[in-house]
Formats: sequence, structure tokens, C-alpha cells
Amino acid sequence: MSEFDIIIEPKKTIGHYWKELWQYRELFYFFAWRDFKVQYKQTAIGVLWAVLRPLLTMIVLTVIFGKVAKLPSSGVPYPILVFSAMLPWQLFASSFTHSSNSIVENANMISKIYFPRIIIPSSAILVSFVDFVISFSILVIMMLYYGFYPDIKFLLLPLFIILAVMTSYGIGLWFSALNVKYRDIRYVVPFAVQFGLYISPVGFSSDVIPEKWRLLYSLNPMVGVIDGFRWAVCGSVSELYVPGFSLSVLISFLILATGFLYFRKTERSFADVI
Repeated sequence: MSEFDIIIEPKKTIGHYWKELWQYRELFYFFAWRDFKVQYKQTAIGVLWAVLRPLLTMIVLTVIFGKVAKLPSSGVPYPILVFSAMLPWQLFASSFTHSSNSIVENANMISKIYFPRIIIPSSAILVSFVDFVISFSILVIMMLYYGFYPDIKFLLLPLFIILAVMTSYGIGLWFSALNVKYRDIRYVVPFAVQFGLYISPVGFSSDVIPEKWRLLYSLNPMVGVIDGFRWAVCGSVSELYVPGFSLSVLISFLILATGFLYFRKTERSFADVI
């Protein structure tokens, strides 16, 4: 190594890392605002896509599971049952998709200057959360239309939103780091999102799953996220399966912790590999 070599790498200790994240907070806002503008640039209806995507998916799932399959809705209007699950799922799917590709998409910047790399997938999560907030207004309108009002459990909704963000963030960190080394990941992500939609309780209630399989089904962390979100929105009509929910929460924490550690371990080599 010569005296003219430039080393681009993060600080060694976690304490320095958190301080750096605070120092680069304005860059985080810049990335988030840039990604938000790029996402809807030159679109005819702009941010309305944040509403149309989950709304159209909700209509399709309502027809398939509610009208054709005639699955039970536990007394909840089926569109509300589906849309209350579509919101956390859309937050997860959007965050996962954008964050998994975020490092590779910013390859030019990463190879030239140093900043905490975790800012990039984090800003992608924030953009998806803005879409979620916009879409949430449709759920409120739907509940007013059907005259369906939640109970006191609705106040716990922020906890389940945090759980959804945490789950998507952890998986996003894993895949964004893996995507640098294995470019096949970009082909895996769309398939994983599509497959996850089918095996998660978005178009139906988890109550249709046989009791003996409920705990195994909860190994999918999004089961706990969706069930918790739906439980808070639909109130006492939909009961929360506590053992499965606890398992999903535990898995979400493990994914976030291991995702962060793996990202930290591999980000030193991003500039070289990318």
C-alpha cells in the first residue's frame, strides 16, 4: 500500500458508527427526498400510484377470496379485512424491493466517497413509509363508508407499524448486502415478493389455517405483522393468536439483528466489489 492509496471504510467501533450516522443525517434526508422524486418522476398521476397499487390488489383479492372462494371474514367487511393486510404488506414489499437494490444502484457514489452505507437502504425504507401513510387514508375512508369503527386496540397500531418497518428493514439489509456480491439477488427479489404475497394472510384471515399448523405458519414473520395490524384495525372481531405472533416477533428481531451485523461486516468491501 502506497502513501497515495485512499481507503474507504467505516469506523471500527459501533460507538463511532452511531455518531457517524448522526453526522450524516442530512445525507439521509437527501437520499430519501431524491428517491421519492425519482419514483414518481414523469408519471401522469404521481403519488396516486401509492394508493392505486394496494387498492387494485385489494379488489382482486376480495373478488378471489371473498366472492369466489367465499372465505370467512369474521364479521369484518371483506374489503377492510384485505386492505388492512395490504397496507403492512405493501410497506414490506416496497421497502424490501427498493432497499435490496439500493446499494448496487448507488455504485458510483459508493466507490468514490465514504459515508455510512446503511444510510442508503434506510432512506429506501423511509420512502416506502411515505407511500404507506398516503395509502392509510384510503383505509380510513373505507371504514367510514362501511360504518366500521375500531375499538381501543387501534391505539396499539403504531407498534405493529414499527414491527412492519423492522421486519422489512432487516430483510432489506440482508438482501442489499448480498446483492453486491451475488447479482442473482435482483432476480430473486421479485419472485420472493410475489411468493410471499401468496403465503401471507393478505387475502384471507389466518383463522382459516388449521390450528395444528398455526405455529408453523407463523415462521413467516409477516404473518405476525399482518395479524397484529389487522387485530388493531378490526378490533375484537379478529382475535390475535399469541403464540404465533410471539414467534413472528422473535424472528423479526433476529432478522433485524443478523441483517445489521451482516451489513456491517460486509460494507467494508462494497467499494471494492461493486
